Amino acid sequence: MNSFIYDIPVKVYFGENQLCHLGEELKKYGKRVLLVYGGGSIKQSGLYDAVIAEIEKTGLEHFELSGIMPNPRIDSVRAGADICKEKNMDVVVAVGGGSTIDAAKWIAAGACVSHDPWEFFSQGATVKQALPVITVLTMAATGSEMNCCGVISNRQTGDKIDRMEPPLLPKASFLDPTVTYSVDRYQTACGSADILSHIIEVYFTPEEDLYMLDCFMEGMMKTVIKYTPIAIAEPENYEARANLMWTSSWAINGFIEGGKQHAWSCHPMEHELSALYDITHGLGLAILTPRWLEYCLDESNVSKYVQFGVNVFDIDPALDPMEIAKNSIDMLSDFLFNTLGLDNTFTKIGIKKDDFPIMAAKACMNGVLPGFKPLAANDIKKIYEMCI
Repeated sequence: MNSFIYDIPVKVYFGENQLCHLGEELKKYGKRVLLVYGGGSIKQSGLYDAVIAEIEKTGLEHFELSGIMPNPRIDSVRAGADICKEKNMDVVVAVGGGSTIDAAKWIAAGACVSHDPWEFFSQGATVKQALPVITVLTMAATGSEMNCCGVISNRQTGDKIDRMEPPLLPKASFLDPTVTYSVDRYQTACGSADILSHIIEVYFTPEEDLYMLDCFMEGMMKTVIKYTPIAIAEPENYEARANLMWTSSWAINGFIEGGKQHAWSCHPMEHELSALYDITHGLGLAILTPRWLEYCLDESNVSKYVQFGVNVFDIDPALDPMEIAKNSIDMLSDFLFNTLGLDNTFTKIGIKKDDFPIMAAKACMNGVLPGFKPLAANDIKKIYEMCI
C-alpha cells in the first residue's frame, strides 16, 4: 500500500439541538454572513427560522442567496460570489444538502478572485484561498459537509465537473439527524445509493489495501443496507437517520482512501448523465454501479467480489468464487431496485442511447479512466448499454 497524509480539520457538531453553537462558530470569522440555501423546504420545516435566530442572536448581519438547485449551477456560484464581493461577506453558511454545500464552497472561492468562477473548472484556475464555509446539513448523501470537494454544472456547456481543493474544507458542520426526518422516500433512497457508491468506488481497488480499512468499509456498507429501509419505513427513527448521516460523512472524507491512487469510475460516468439530463445523482449511480461491477468482473479480480459478497451480504463462502461474485452483484441490485424501489434502467428515466458515444468520450476525457479496471470510451459505452 502507499503512504499517505490524513488531515481533516472539520469541527462537527453532531446530534439534536447542536445548532445553538452556530453563532459562536460564525463569530470567529467576522460579522457579515451569506446564507445559501435551496427551495422552501427549510422554511417549511422551521430550520430557516432557527438558523436566522442563531445568526441574529449573535449580532451578525446576514444576506441571502436562495434557489440553489440539484446539480448546482455555475450561475448560482457567480451570483453568490458577486454578493460576497459587493457586500464584503466574511463567511458563507450553507443550509441544505450536497448541492447547496457544493455551491457554497465555490461561492467562497469565487469571492476571492477577479476572474469568472467557471475558470476554476474550464481552465483549472488555482484556488489559493476561499471565504470560510460552515454547513448545516439537511440530507445524508454526498458527504460534502466533511470534505473539500465540490461539483458544479454548466448548462450552457453541458459539463458537470468536480474538483477537490483544501481551502474549500468547511470550518464547521452541524449534523442533526432530526433535520432529515422530512426527507422523502425517494431522496432517502437516492442519498443512500450515493453513500454506497462512494464506498464501493474505493473498496473495489486494484491496489493492495489495509485490512482495517476494508473492515471499516464493509461495516459502513452494512450500515446503509440495514438502516435505509428503516429510515424509509419510519422517517422519524433517530437511530436510522443518525447512522446514515454519520456514514455519509465518513464515506467520503478521505479516511477510507488510505493512500490509494486509482481513479473512480461510476462518478465520472454518472456526471455525464446528470450534466445532460439533470437527473438525481444518486439515481444515476444506482443504475450504473451494478452494471459497472458486472462489466469489470473477471478471474483476476474475483477475490474482491468474494470478499464483498461474504462480508457484506453474508453469502456462503463455500460456494464457487465466481458464483459468489455474481450473487453479490445480484444482491446489490436487489437492494437498490427492489428494497429501495429505485428505477433500474436508463429507459425508465428517459436517457437516450444516441447520447452514449459523446457521454462516454467525455467521461474518460477521450482517453482511459484508470479505475478498478481501466475503461476507454468504448468500455463506458458498453456499460451504458447494459443500463438500457
